[in-house]
Order: sequence, then C-alpha cells, then structure tokens
Amino acid sequence: MKFRRQLGEEVSVNLTPLIDVVFLLLIFFMVSTTFTKESHLEIDLPEATGKVGQQDKTVLEVVINSKGEYSVNERPLINNQADTLSKAVMKIAEGNNKLPFIITADAKTPHEFVVRAMDVAGKLGFVHLSITTQKTGPAE
Repeated sequence: MKFRRQLGEEVSVNLTPLIDVVFLLLIFFMVSTTFTKESHLEIDLPEATGKVGQQDKTVLEVVINSKGEYSVNERPLINNQADTLSKAVMKIAEGNNKLPFIITADAKTPHEFVVRAMDVAGKLGFVHLSITTQKTGPAE
C-alpha cells in the first residue's frame, strides 16, 4: 500500500454571499425599524384667582353623596339611574339648557356617578358645566 498525499485544489471560502446576506439584513432592519421621537406638549395652564365669580340666581345643581345618590336643586331623587336624573333635570330646567349646570360630588363618590351626571348634562345640551371643589385649608 502506498500512502501518498494527494495534492488538490486549495480550499477557500467565498465571502461574497455572506456579505450580500449581511447587507440585506442591514437594509431590512433599517427599513423596518421605526425611529420614535419623543415630543412633549408645552401647556400654558390658566391660573385661578381668589375672587368668587358672579353666580346666577337660577342654576341647576346636582349633588351626589358618597353612596351615589343624586339630588337636583336640593330635591332628592328616588334612585340613581340616568333616566331618573334626566327627567328631574328636564323638569327643573324647563327646556332651558343655557342654565349653568353645577355638579357637586362627595370626595368618596365613585367616578361612575359623576360621569353619569356629566353624560346626562351633555345629552340634554347643557354647555355651561361646572364641577365644584372645596378650597384647601392652610397647611398644618
């Protein structure tokens, strides 16, 4: 037996297909990536003054207690349904949706009942909607 080395072709790696694939991946990621630019809104908020504004004698005030029970102009309603509130508001407003609509809610009132009152006001066409707040006392 004769063992001898066979001299053959020189082994080499062709890098052209590898470079093509890398460039295709680079282009794919460049095209598919979205560059987000965070933007911040600059808002100039109004400042409140300590003066009490003029209040009309005829207002429509809806008071909501912590249990979600409504009263319209100091008249309690039999339930807290939107339909009952709507009928009571229409009866007191007598079709005048230009009246100021004031919502006064307890601090512990569930958000649902305040939104329900706002929804009734919007459906009836009231545009002068206010939500009352309480002045904070001096810091202790």
